[in-house]
Amino acid sequence: MNPDLLRGNLDLILLTILEDKPLYGFAIIQEARERTDGYFQFKEGSLYPALHRLEQDGLLAAQPGELGRNGKPRKYYSVTDAGRQALTAKRAEFSSFTGAVGRLGSP
Repeated sequence: MNPDLLRGNLDLILLTILEDKPLYGFAIIQEARERTDGYFQFKEGSLYPALHRLEQDGLLAAQPGELGRNGKPRKYYSVTDAGRQALTAKRAEFSSFTGAVGRLGSP
C-alpha cells in the first residue's frame, strides 16, 4: 500500500471505523486490519497523533475505559456530531475523487 494514500485518507478511515462504536487505540488497529483483510496495518506512531488531532479538532471525543495491560485506563474514542458531519463530507469528497479517477479510464 502506498503510504501517501493512507495519509491522505486517514481521517476518513478512522472516522469510519469509529462511526458505530467507541474503540481504544489497539482495537482500532485490529478493526482496521480485520475489516480490510490486512490491507490497513496502522502503526501506533501514525495512529495516535491522528486520533489526538481529530480529538483537538472536535471530531472525536475520548473517554477513559477499563484498565489496559499497563494498568492505565484505556482511552476510548467516539465520533462527535461534528465528526459525523465531517465523515459525510469526506465520504462525498472521496466518492467524487474516485469517480473522477475512474472516468480517466486507461490509455
